[in-house]
Amino acid sequence: MLRPRIIPCLLVHKRGLVKTVQFASPKYVGDPINAVKIFNEKEVDELIVLDIDATAHNAEPDYTMIRNVATECRMPLCYGGGVKSVEQAVRIIKLGVEKVAISSAAVENPALISDISRFVGGQSVVVVLDVKKDRRKGTYEVWTHNGKKNTHRDPAGLAKEFEELGAGEVTVNSIDNDGVMKGYDLTLARHVRNAVALPMTVLGGAGSIADLETLIKEFEIVGAAAGSLFVFKGVYKAVLISYPSRTEKEELTSAALGRVRA
Repeated sequence: MLRPRIIPCLLVHKRGLVKTVQFASPKYVGDPINAVKIFNEKEVDELIVLDIDATAHNAEPDYTMIRNVATECRMPLCYGGGVKSVEQAVRIIKLGVEKVAISSAAVENPALISDISRFVGGQSVVVVLDVKKDRRKGTYEVWTHNGKKNTHRDPAGLAKEFEELGAGEVTVNSIDNDGVMKGYDLTLARHVRNAVALPMTVLGGAGSIADLETLIKEFEIVGAAAGSLFVFKGVYKAVLISYPSRTEKEELTSAALGRVRA
């Protein structure tokens, strides 16, 4: 039975775990492997690991890091960063990763989605849409290369195109809300949700358990992803890895879904 997923997202920069604010000012928060070990103990639903250096520097994925994370990880793992070919995607899957995320490569070469899907299965192909809002026009646009290159493409239109090419999931990441911890951009999520039937994960802005609940209430079967929420604690953002307990998670999701169905 499909259910909502609550997903920590780890950003890797120079082999360290970092958090950003609006895709800038990466703050070191620890070692990725140590974070994975803690999330194992907390029985998280799924884990996203994004290497924010690979695409920006036109580098190969760090297969050693991926292998180390996949070996330690006891939950479904999605990796993204630097994937530009079928061969790279296949190699990553063989290391024990369940899903491969692609972003800029999908925009630049949409056929890559179909090519990778044929080799590893569509369920293992996640397209990540990093999105900014144009405040002047009031529209959303997809950006690539860590938010430095504007594609001038509408995220809903791209998501639909990628769905038709065989992508198995779409992750909608708000650059404006990244690290701000003031809630998800539900308007953006709804804009993409209305365009596709793909499983959807939403990232960017979660600052409390209530934000996760609000997202699940709105979209029911959704991936509620967060970074800062699961690595920071308190107003001074002390580093502390956290995640809802099994009981807290069940109460959160049942309350959200119960209100939807009431």
